[in-house]
Amino acid sequence: MRLLVGIVALGSVAEAAQYLVSDLSFGFGARINPDGRNTIPNYSMQGNPNVPELLSNKVILTPPAPGNQRGAVWADKPLEHTAWTTDIDFRANGPERGSGLLNIWLAKDGARNIGSQSIYTVGKFEGLVLVVNQHGGSAGMIRGFLNDGTLDYSKRSNVDNLAFGHCWFAYRNLGRPSQIKLRHNSQNFKVEVDGRLCFESDKIHIPTGYNFGLSAASAENPDSFEVFKVVVLSEDDIGAVPNQQQQQQPGENQKPLGGTTHEENGQKRPYMNSGRSGQAAIPDPYDNAIPDAEANTITSSKAQFEDLHTRLQSLNHHLSSIFRSVAQYGGIADQNHQEVAVMLGEMKGLLTKLDRFASVENKLENLEREVRSMRSELTARLKESEHSIKYHVTDKHEDLAGHVVKHAAPGHTKLYLAIVGSQVVLAAAYFLYKRRKAGGPKKYL
Repeated sequence: MRLLVGIVALGSVAEAAQYLVSDLSFGFGARINPDGRNTIPNYSMQGNPNVPELLSNKVILTPPAPGNQRGAVWADKPLEHTAWTTDIDFRANGPERGSGLLNIWLAKDGARNIGSQSIYTVGKFEGLVLVVNQHGGSAGMIRGFLNDGTLDYSKRSNVDNLAFGHCWFAYRNLGRPSQIKLRHNSQNFKVEVDGRLCFESDKIHIPTGYNFGLSAASAENPDSFEVFKVVVLSEDDIGAVPNQQQQQQPGENQKPLGGTTHEENGQKRPYMNSGRSGQAAIPDPYDNAIPDAEANTITSSKAQFEDLHTRLQSLNHHLSSIFRSVAQYGGIADQNHQEVAVMLGEMKGLLTKLDRFASVENKLENLEREVRSMRSELTARLKESEHSIKYHVTDKHEDLAGHVVKHAAPGHTKLYLAIVGSQVVLAAAYFLYKRRKAGGPKKYL
C-alpha cells in the first residue's frame, strides 16, 4: 500500500502543495478547542435567542428543540488568498416533517452585516452564499447566490430566482456528516458535495478580504444543524512553492491570474464574467508549482541542496495529503459498508415478510372463487323467483277476471224501470181519484 501511495505521489509531483490556513479553520484536530474552552479559536459565535452550543468535536448551530432558533459562527480574520479550497462537514437531523436551512457565507464584514441572518432575511451584503435547504418540498437542494452589495435580498419578492447554480442534495437524517467542498482559483469556481460535482462556473471571481461564516435557522418543527469542521486550504498559483514560514500576511492583496475583479469606488466586488467559456484550453494551475530547472543553472551545491530540499518537502506534503485522504476515504467506506449492511438486513427482513404474500394470494383466489359461485347461485335463484312470480300473477289474474264477471252486481237499468213504473202507477191512481170524485153526487148546504 505504501509503495502504491508513493507511486501515486511521484506521479502527482506536478500538483501544487496545499497548506492549512489555521486562522480560518477548526475541527481538523481531536478537539475544536485544544484548551477545552467554550470558544472556537479565531471564530466568534452569534445566535438568537441563544448562541450555538460548542462540544468537543462539533458546534450545534440550531438545537433539536425548541424551534425558531438562529445560530452562526464567523471567522475573525478575512481570507487573503485567491486560490483556496474549503471543506465543510455538517450533519442535519430532525423529525419527518422538520425544516430549516444552512447558509455558507463568504462575505465582507459578515459578522457585523449579516450575523445569524439567512438568505431570505438578509438585506444588502457583498459576497457569496451557498444555501442548503428543502427547496420546493424536495429532499434537499444546494444553491449558490452572489451579491455585489447593491441588491437588498430582504425586499426581493422571489429570492430563489437569483440563484446562479444548484443541484439536488439529500442531506437530512443520513446518520453521518455530509461534506461540501468549495474550490476557487483564477480559472473557475466549483462546488462539490460528498465527492461529486454539484456545479461549477468559470465566470465567477471572488476577491480577497471576505470572511467565512456559517449560519443556520430552524422552523417551528426544527432541524438540528451540527458543524464538525471548517478547513481552509490555500494554493499558490503564482509559480513559487509556498512555505509555512512564508505564508501571506493578512492585509496583503492578491490579484487573481487570468481574471479581473469588478472595482467600484476603489473597492473590489465579486462578479460573473460575461465572456464565453470553453473557447480555450484551461491550463492546469498546478503545473508550475515547482518549475522545472535546467541542470546547468544549478552551479553550486547550495542551490542543488535547496532545489532537492524543496522537491522533497513538496513530495512529503503530497504523501501526507494522500495518507490523510486515504484514511478519510477508508472511514467513509467503513461507514458506507455499515450502512449497506444495515440496509441489507432490513431488506432481508422485508423479504421474509414477502413470503406471506403467497398464502394471502391463495386466500384471495379462494375468496374470488367463492364470490363467483355465490354470484352464479344468486343469479339462478333470482331467475327462478322471477319465473314463479310471473306464473302465479298470470294464473291469478285470469281467475280474478272470470270471478269478477261472474259475481258482478246488476246494472242500473232495473233501477231506472222501477222508478219510472212507480211514477206511472202514482199518476194513474191520482187520475182515477180525480175521476171518481168528479162523478159522485154533490151535496149542497
